Amino acid sequence: MKIAIGSDHGGFKLKSEILEHIQSKGYEVSDFGCYSLESIDYPDVAHDISEAIMKGDYDKGILICGTGIGISIAANKVPGIRAALCGDCFSAKASREHNDANILAMGERVIGVGLAKMITDIWLTTEFEGGRHTGRIGKISDIECRYNRE
Repeated sequence: MKIAIGSDHGGFKLKSEILEHIQSKGYEVSDFGCYSLESIDYPDVAHDISEAIMKGDYDKGILICGTGIGISIAANKVPGIRAALCGDCFSAKASREHNDANILAMGERVIGVGLAKMITDIWLTTEFEGGRHTGRIGKISDIECRYNRE
């Protein structure tokens, strides 16, 4: 599985911890930045990772900002992206099983490192259930198509 990870300055410290954690588990991961505490705009990182997933270069992504809110909103503007903001283990599991989320978003200022690692592990190892959820994902795609006409 190929994973893209990125953050803004508000998520830099947690991103560094999660990057090291998932590398230690043997995942192939690419760091899309940021690379310091210097201020950057979260929509730029969200766009780069979302586009890489949309194109099929990566299987899943992890985005982190101060709260996880802004970066997940930005990611969800890209067609085909289902970014889930998760601050607990149950939501991480459900976002994969029911929503087939392809990006996990978290907030450094909201959750601690230990919980973020647990959320990440659950999210990366939980499979999409399919079944009745497949139709619902199709309806999400239909909404996207309706509003993304060029």
